[in-house]
Formats: sequence, structure tokens, C-alpha cells
Amino acid sequence: MDTAQLATAFTAMLRAGQHVEAAGRFNAPDIVSLEAMPGDMAICRGTAAVKAKSDWWYDNHTIHSFETGDALVNGDQFLLRFVIDVTRLYTGERVKAEEFGLYTVRDGKIVEERFFYPTA
Repeated sequence: MDTAQLATAFTAMLRAGQHVEAAGRFNAPDIVSLEAMPGDMAICRGTAAVKAKSDWWYDNHTIHSFETGDALVNGDQFLLRFVIDVTRLYTGERVKAEEFGLYTVRDGKIVEERFFYPTA
């Protein structure tokens, strides 16, 4: 599976609400996930750490809507735009935000995901 094919399949799964399944299918065992924030989850290495970060996020947010844009592919990378409307359960604050994910693919698997969003 090349990068464009993976990006298309991954995007379709995200749009279908299959975020956990998409990660399970496409993340490489040694994936690195980089967030645009300091803290314990700023850099996660390996599927177990990335899943733990994802589990924390889903456990601490109520999702009102989650939109995924079309994948933009360049070589071994693709970019996705997300528009998210969530309530942070730890503060009660409802947030509408835009985020971008840059994914790097090798041997048919995502080896790195890097997220960009306002941090202030």
C-alpha cells in the first residue's frame, strides 16, 4: 500500500468514527507521536504509549463533532485537517478548534504523527 492509498483508507476510517481501529490497522509498532505541547504526552513512542495517550484524550473529552478534511499527500507524508468541537471534562469548557496532523509513512505503516494546533 503506497502513501496515497494509506491516506485514503485512513481518512475514510476517521470519517466513519473508527479512530481506534485506524490506529490499530495503520500505526507501525515503533510509531512516534509528537504533540505541540509540553508535558508527559508531548512525545510518545510505540503503539502502547500512543494508545494510552489516545485513551486519555477520549476519556477526558466529550466529542460533539469531529470533522476530517481530505488528505494532502506529498511523497511519504500526508496532511489532514481536523475541526473539533469538544467539551473538556476536566474543566467543563467547550472548545471548537482546528488541528492538523502530519503523518509519515514507511513500508505501508504510519511511523510518525505530528500534530499542529494553537498552544496559547
